[in-house]
Amino acid sequence: MKTIAALAALSGVAAFAPAQQATKASALSASFENELGVQPPLDFWDPLGFLDEADQEKFNKLRYAEIKHGRIAMNAIVGHMVTTAGYRFPGCEEYPSGLKALTAIPPAGLAVTVAIVGALEVGIMTDRAGKAEFPGDLRNGMFKWNASEEEKLEKRAIELNNGRAAQMGILGLMVHETLTGEPYVLNAFLGYPTV
Repeated sequence: MKTIAALAALSGVAAFAPAQQATKASALSASFENELGVQPPLDFWDPLGFLDEADQEKFNKLRYAEIKHGRIAMNAIVGHMVTTAGYRFPGCEEYPSGLKALTAIPPAGLAVTVAIVGALEVGIMTDRAGKAEFPGDLRNGMFKWNASEEEKLEKRAIELNNGRAAQMGILGLMVHETLTGEPYVLNAFLGYPTV
């Protein structure tokens, strides 16, 4: 018992020790500080060190994943709001909105959803033509930008930031719904429950 108390006391002492400054900064990760999406207040932010000693190819793969997840999250937010408002496809009126729908949809329906998402991922939402100008460019040479280079960068930055916000938003909705059963905390606070 005394040993546990001594260890607990020593662990508490570490909280008052001077902070060690992290001086580890690779020359390669510094090259990403001018990439699209690096902006105040966080500037270049890689807390888990994914880009330590990374090359441009790894950065592009991670950026593509970020853009793809942002697009999925933006669709999820819109879908969540639309179904919570009561809109449904014909024949699906009895399904609840939010995470509760996952338990109400029959296994065959979930299998079809997974198959459609897989087909999109493998066959459609890819750079099949090899003409991508940047990570996440899935036009496959079919559409042309009708904008200047500055406008292109601005539009891409807007999509990136909206995707980041949507990822945090859908995560928040899922956490609130899991904890309280009410995804829209403000509605419940004002007396307008959505469930």
